[in-house]
Amino acid sequence: MAVRSPRYSKEEFAKRGDEIYETHVRPQVESENHGKIVAIDIETGAFEVADQILTATGSLFKRLPDAQPWIVRIGYRAVHRFGARSLKKPL
Repeated sequence: MAVRSPRYSKEEFAKRGDEIYETHVRPQVESENHGKIVAIDIETGAFEVADQILTATGSLFKRLPDAQPWIVRIGYRAVHRFGARSLKKPL
């Protein structure tokens, strides 16, 4: 099993990932994949869509063993939600 390590700072990683998602990937995947996960290689722009993070990244690593994956949940601001939420509707 290959040892993978990031080649970019967190800021550069996020900048590249967001830019590729917004300009290239989002127009291709958003309409039919709401709520699914997309794993994007920030160096090549290659991506994989799946229901789970491990499935998406696993498919990406099969194609590109040295990939630097950026993960996005399609149609959401974050991949995961932390903390509680109220079941009451806001006034």
